[in-house]
Amino acid sequence: MIDQFQRPLHDLRISVTDRCNFRCVYCMPKEVFGKDFAFMERDELLSFEEMTRLARISVAHGVEKIRLTGGEPLLRKGIEELVAMLAELRTPAGRPIDIAMTTNGSVLALKAQALKDAGLKRVTVSLDSLDDATFRAMNDVKFPVSKVLNSLDVAHSAGLGPIKINMVLKRGQNDQDIVAMARHFKGTPYILRFIEFMDVGSSNGWEMADVVPSGEVVARINAELPLEEVAPNYNGETSRRWRYRDGEGEIGVISSVTQSFCHSCSRARVSTDGKLFTCLFATEGHDLRALMRGGSTDEQLAAVMTQIWRERTDRYSELRSAETGRLRASAKKRIEMSYIGG
Repeated sequence: MIDQFQRPLHDLRISVTDRCNFRCVYCMPKEVFGKDFAFMERDELLSFEEMTRLARISVAHGVEKIRLTGGEPLLRKGIEELVAMLAELRTPAGRPIDIAMTTNGSVLALKAQALKDAGLKRVTVSLDSLDDATFRAMNDVKFPVSKVLNSLDVAHSAGLGPIKINMVLKRGQNDQDIVAMARHFKGTPYILRFIEFMDVGSSNGWEMADVVPSGEVVARINAELPLEEVAPNYNGETSRRWRYRDGEGEIGVISSVTQSFCHSCSRARVSTDGKLFTCLFATEGHDLRALMRGGSTDEQLAAVMTQIWRERTDRYSELRSAETGRLRASAKKRIEMSYIGG
């Protein structure tokens, strides 16, 4: 599958639940996702069989990586069963696919070994500060940072690696911890990545003034822990890599606001209720659940998915970089990250 800008489809991200036990200020703020918020009913969610069916069709047409997201994916009961089903898939050349998961780490220690045994390859854990007070404030449910750190060690021992750690930066909330995070994870098996606060959805109160540019992040770290840039692992990698000059590991920066990477984006996303999205900043998706439950064959589904991707022209971040104000004023309400997955 090749879109209008000659971008292939290589990565599929599947949101397995719209629920999360955190209320992070940049994703699911309590003011919007409070006690009265109506989450999806069980029959609205794709079943594991339906998710695997879409994954199988996608793999047959070029997808090599599948990432399970949410919400918090480990809240979906029996998630190991889905991992095991996906682990049986093979590319047309007969290779197994790369299965990964993004999690907040809150229950990862309990699930790590079962996930590894089921076929999960890697995990990415969200961790926005090592300072307990800051971390509790950002997850807004007073969850302690010590439990996430323990989950990292358990997941590493289970063989879920290399483990990446995502730190979303919001100026004035946790950017004071940039160097402390780098120093803590330097020389460990973990790869720390700094992510610019993004205007995904409409509920997180995004302002450009809250963004800590990746260039500033690298400069702050380099001033104390000298860095050198290294080549990406593969074409289309979202993270720019920087290695410590003394050889003790690396960091990454994801600059979707200040240095967009739309030109190489090879990702599609399937929401919890089966809508296909071709951009993280989309306003609407394509309902694949209705097609599946309406009796469409695999061939018919493949034809629809192929056509959607071939017509793809998304490049929101590139446009936003040039004309943020006009886009935000004129855009429809965008899909929330908790619905589409990060």
